[in-house]
Amino acid sequence: MVGAEETAGGLVVGVRLVGSPRCGGCGGGVLSKGLRRARLVDQACFGRSVILEWSKRRWRCPDAGCGVGSFTEQDPRIAPVRALLTTRAARWATQQVGRGRTVVEVAEELGCSWHTVSKEVNRWGEALLEADQDRVGIVEALGLDETLFLRQGPWRRRMWITAAVDIRNRRLIDVFPGKDAKGAVRWLLDQPAWWREKIRWATLDLSGAYRAAYNQALPNAVQIADPFHVVRLANLCLDRVRRRVQEETLGHRGRKDDDLYRIRKLLTLARERLDPRSEQKLTGLLQAGDPRGEVQAAWHAKETVRGIYQTSHPGEGDEYNRLLAVELQDQSCSPELNQLGRTLRTWHSQIVAWHHARVSNGPTESANNLIKRVKRVAFGFRNFRNYRTRILLYAGKPNWNLLHTLTPP
Repeated sequence: MVGAEETAGGLVVGVRLVGSPRCGGCGGGVLSKGLRRARLVDQACFGRSVILEWSKRRWRCPDAGCGVGSFTEQDPRIAPVRALLTTRAARWATQQVGRGRTVVEVAEELGCSWHTVSKEVNRWGEALLEADQDRVGIVEALGLDETLFLRQGPWRRRMWITAAVDIRNRRLIDVFPGKDAKGAVRWLLDQPAWWREKIRWATLDLSGAYRAAYNQALPNAVQIADPFHVVRLANLCLDRVRRRVQEETLGHRGRKDDDLYRIRKLLTLARERLDPRSEQKLTGLLQAGDPRGEVQAAWHAKETVRGIYQTSHPGEGDEYNRLLAVELQDQSCSPELNQLGRTLRTWHSQIVAWHHARVSNGPTESANNLIKRVKRVAFGFRNFRNYRTRILLYAGKPNWNLLHTLTPP
């Protein structure tokens, strides 16, 4: 350190390296060409922002045949080449953003702009994720799920990203643009072949795009339909029946005094969670507002679908789902139940595979919640690179101990 000065904007600390370097080409001595001052944002001290003024020495090689010419000294202990923050400040900022703080908050504390912090967080964060080779090990069960990234353009066109999650270890592996099969296949095929071969189970939420991606890129993995989304599909079917019957009997959408509208939430509850008073209310209002018994039939179908996951034997689950799909496609059932039956038949192998693996897409949904939190705290993103780095630092569980051993380019 060669001096310190307190200004209205904070502290300015001057530093200079000692000793003479050697030429990187010929290894001989070099001659001085003066100084060039570089101002770097350093980590805040005692609540005040700090600027590190580094007096960089410029040198030239006296050997005309060397080819090195002039150069400016660099020291990664102070800052990498073309850095805006010191190494100490960049590591601290990356950790703070990885803990969930916004770039704006970190920039305000350091006394610099958002762009300065964002650039260095991307530089150090990507270097950390690349260096952490053990972060993504052998994956036995893989889950894919989409989440909204951005609404763009005058027509508010929606852009999506897909999260890839290690189900067993509950770890976010990566995120990539899109929610179609093409993007998922491209990402999967970019991974090492030995890594893909270790995947035994592939979970999904009844998405045809992800099923096609698994069929193409992970043909040996057993696909598993998420139980929550299967039961949710039955609940949606029940709600569609209730809305249709409401329109047919009363000629309008549900109102607060209508019989079927009053029990819309009770219909979605599991039967064992209904107390005697709720069950009596449900039964009475179904009799009053459901003259043909279509809503009641859909409610029983929803409870029957839940029974798929109440058996522990794979063979029983297989037979149960097969018979249920056939019964729901009977002509006596409503069109909505027919469609539900066809879906159960189409996804039969994925639904009954749950009894073998007992894994679900729950960890993927959990990772999506963390992804949405990053987006919500930042009030949205427009740049995918920034979004991906923030997400993986926050939810990807990197080895933060490696950060202090890195020198990014």
